[in-house]
Amino acid sequence: MTPEHPPTDAYPGDHQLDDPAVEEFIVHDPRRLRLILLAMITSLVAVIASMSGLNVAQQQLAADLGASQNMLLWVINGYTMVLASLLLPIGAIGDRWGRKPVLLTGLATFAVASVAAATAGSATVILLARLLAGAGAAMIMPVTLSVVTSSFPADKRANAIGIWAGFAGAGGILGLFFSAAMVDWVTWRWVFAMPLVLCVVGFVLSLVAVGNSRETQEHSFDVLGGVLSAIAIGGAVLAFHEGPEHGWAEPLTLAGAAAAVLGAVAFVLWELRHPQPLLDVRLFRNRALASGSLNLLIVFAVMFALFLVLVQFLQAVLGYSALKAAAGLLPMAALLMPLSSTAPRIAQRTGTRPLLLGGTTTVAAGLVWMAAVPTIEGGYLSVLPGLMIIGAGMGLVMTPSTVAITESLPVEKQGVASALNDTVREVGGAIGVALLGSVLSSGYGSSIAGVAATLPDPVRQPVEDGIGTALAVAPSLGDQAPTVVGAARQAFVDGWHQTMWVAAAIAVGGVVLLLITSPRSPKPVAAGAGAGADGALVGTR
Repeated sequence: MTPEHPPTDAYPGDHQLDDPAVEEFIVHDPRRLRLILLAMITSLVAVIASMSGLNVAQQQLAADLGASQNMLLWVINGYTMVLASLLLPIGAIGDRWGRKPVLLTGLATFAVASVAAATAGSATVILLARLLAGAGAAMIMPVTLSVVTSSFPADKRANAIGIWAGFAGAGGILGLFFSAAMVDWVTWRWVFAMPLVLCVVGFVLSLVAVGNSRETQEHSFDVLGGVLSAIAIGGAVLAFHEGPEHGWAEPLTLAGAAAAVLGAVAFVLWELRHPQPLLDVRLFRNRALASGSLNLLIVFAVMFALFLVLVQFLQAVLGYSALKAAAGLLPMAALLMPLSSTAPRIAQRTGTRPLLLGGTTTVAAGLVWMAAVPTIEGGYLSVLPGLMIIGAGMGLVMTPSTVAITESLPVEKQGVASALNDTVREVGGAIGVALLGSVLSSGYGSSIAGVAATLPDPVRQPVEDGIGTALAVAPSLGDQAPTVVGAARQAFVDGWHQTMWVAAAIAVGGVVLLLITSPRSPKPVAAGAGAGADGALVGTR
């Protein structure tokens, strides 16, 4: 079955087309729809929360398990690499053999991996557990969105996607907050409690409420396409993870980059030839899907990098505890989540293109604030306005970008559409952390070099390596300690400003690309015309 291509001059959510095939999987019982959405959100947050949770537990992991910095990096990043690599093929498997069994298998796998990680006696065991968790997460993430898009009627679908997108964006903050509380109050092993409990709840709700939708196919499964997509995405994530840590010219980094390029080229060529491709690459001729994907890539690159930088700023520069630093991100979530759920109603009145342009411009404005205003003396209050502006902008763009992707494929291909959406998010996050993390490191190193040059050899390197190691060795420096601490904090802020300017430039570039490439929306439909009773944005197939 060849995917239907919506018009290339409009966003899929801006008008309505009737498609009787959608009715095969639609649920009309409001109570069951609420249970389905609750099950999908619960399962999604289990996965998203695990991406950020271990960031605040690195010091305890190093002390308890004797993990090196490189091992800690792999424990945190190995999860994302496996997840991103497997999203597309597993999303397609769910489409073909049934979304419900794939989801339940993923939740069970994730729960087992969480128990193994929580009880790990060595860094190697916890690394293997995190790799297994990444595989389980790849079964969960694409199915959660595809179940939503294939279960909800057209007049409720975009609102449901908006709620899903809100939790997808804020789940990382919620996970970081919970993990910080566990690290401060109990031990790092309790970081895995929240994902484990959410998996159990999601499993039970899914077992009760979710039907088993699937596609009907005449052709064999695109195995080679799945392998090539995993090679391409895994190589890209590996290169961006290894580059900032070990150097862009190192063999492992170059091998990852080569795998990404060669795998991507081979994937495109193969998909153009296959009678039933894993992902019909011709779909990217659709300007709505292409611009939605690009916008999500940029937004998540900025957001994940912001988490990385801001938590360090609050802890190392302002001296916050892990829990207080995580709480500092909550105002962003407080705006992002409700705006994600109301964005469909706004788009119904303004059109999708103006909403995407306005939201991305708002994100850019918040990043400009972050680049120009925050100081050590200004503290958290100098960060807060920029954080809230960014949260508002992200809340406005996440849902319409997600709708543009999911509505560009028919209902039987929602696993692939959802996997594409999730892959864009994960790859964007990996690229953002790698690129902006290296800018931060470079800015810090340049700023601290003068002070570090005056220090004895044994402590010079730790001070140059980063603010965390600088603060760790400072107590041993006697009278020089206050000078080193002050210089390290100022060096981090200098690097922070450079990083935020680069992030702002990326967001501005996203606005320009949207102006050039995004389709012009049709005239907004009046409430009730092509929309549900609640004014929700109506999808098309």
